[in-house]
Amino acid sequence: MRKEEIIIDAKDKILGRLATIIAYYLQGKHRPDYAPYLDRKIFVLVKNLEKAKFTGKKFDQKVFIKHTGYLGHRKETPLKLLWQKDKLKVLRTVVSRMLPKNKLRKKRLLRIKLINGN
Repeated sequence: MRKEEIIIDAKDKILGRLATIIAYYLQGKHRPDYAPYLDRKIFVLVKNLEKAKFTGKKFDQKVFIKHTGYLGHRKETPLKLLWQKDKLKVLRTVVSRMLPKNKLRKKRLLRIKLINGN
């Protein structure tokens, strides 16, 4: 089976709406032979991610929470700081929460790539 590449321009798109589109394609729901248990070789290439938009005050107020499992080890990272550091990690986190929680999720998330858009 050949790999399929889908290019998405993130310019002036809201991050959450963009993530739903990416999750849709990663699962292969755009194909007529879609089956939830099959893993297609579908790569989503995102360009102009730095020009994506945030609605309301999310950029300043949104916080990503991670817990290690130990008492007192709850880590909070503001979206603003994480966006400056690694935009792809933010996108993968948002898309990850929209994909089904199964064995295919990690493989699908690794198929999100950034390309330099002009």
